Amino acid sequence: METLANNTLSKKWEALLEKQPNLRIRNAAQELGVSEVELLATKCGTNVSRLKPEFQNILTEIKSLGKVMALTRNNDVVHERKGIYKNASLENAHVGLFVGEDIDLRIFFQCWKSAFAVTEISNEKPRYSIQFFAKDGTAVHKIYLTPQSDLEAYKNLVEKYRNEDQSTEESVQASPEKAPELQDSEIDISGFQQEWLNLKDTHHFFGMLKKYKVSRTQALRLAPEGNYAIKVDPKVVRAILEKAAETQTPIMVFVGNPGMIQIHTGPVKKLMEYGEWYNVLDPDFNLHIKESALDSCWVVRKPTEDGTVTALECFNAEGEQIAQFFGKRKPGIPELQEWRDIVSQVEESCKI
Repeated sequence: METLANNTLSKKWEALLEKQPNLRIRNAAQELGVSEVELLATKCGTNVSRLKPEFQNILTEIKSLGKVMALTRNNDVVHERKGIYKNASLENAHVGLFVGEDIDLRIFFQCWKSAFAVTEISNEKPRYSIQFFAKDGTAVHKIYLTPQSDLEAYKNLVEKYRNEDQSTEESVQASPEKAPELQDSEIDISGFQQEWLNLKDTHHFFGMLKKYKVSRTQALRLAPEGNYAIKVDPKVVRAILEKAAETQTPIMVFVGNPGMIQIHTGPVKKLMEYGEWYNVLDPDFNLHIKESALDSCWVVRKPTEDGTVTALECFNAEGEQIAQFFGKRKPGIPELQEWRDIVSQVEESCKI
């Protein structure tokens, strides 16, 4: 019965592509009421190969492919960065890192479930990729070959990790529902605010949220008095990118989903609006932001041993963080004054 159902799904996808030949698989899956991985799996045995779920081992060998394009996205923002996968730290079963100058990733393996090698035809040429998916069937991370990549190394990697199971079915499970937000009256607000004021490292912020059982947006609303969390109009994103491009101030752009955070560090140059998307279209870095999904944006300041660190945090209507922006910085080095100046300017003009 499952095979029959999957044959039907495959045919529905083909019929959909006849009507909309440029429809991306993610959007096709939404139209057909299934997950992306369920749709992709119907092509196993043709242009798709299921790989063994040996994620750390596969990622360790990605360096052999040379320069590739790393893609991480959520529903509302897409982050694409070209480079070589260097400086891997993948020994931990739950958390992994790449900290290269170009490819900079924070990996959370708990939700990872499957991997596939995919060959698509783009502009009449084959386009090769390795794609990783979460338990709920959404894409966690995709790695695309570029003209500079080593195709032979890619083919060897795919052959080495090809799964004996090439079935066209893929089971998925719903993501656990988020716990409801506590009432403000249930929060130790003064304790929370004091701990914020005493922060020494931005990485301690997440632990502080868990300690006081506050959601991210609730934390910003309950921030200490002063300029620690200022709500701003979503047009701030475009304004900050324009100022950064104009002044060539190097910035950091974080985009993630439950299984991955991908970071770009450096300048942005070519900005372009296209439909509902606002884009950075640089040779090695592309960013696509669905502006209509920007429900709330906050300028957030956290004290650290290196001085104040300033971020722009962006959320969708569900309160999910979909992007973060910082000035370029490293531990032990104070934040760029140029970044602080940009944020102060746009904060004033976009304050709600």
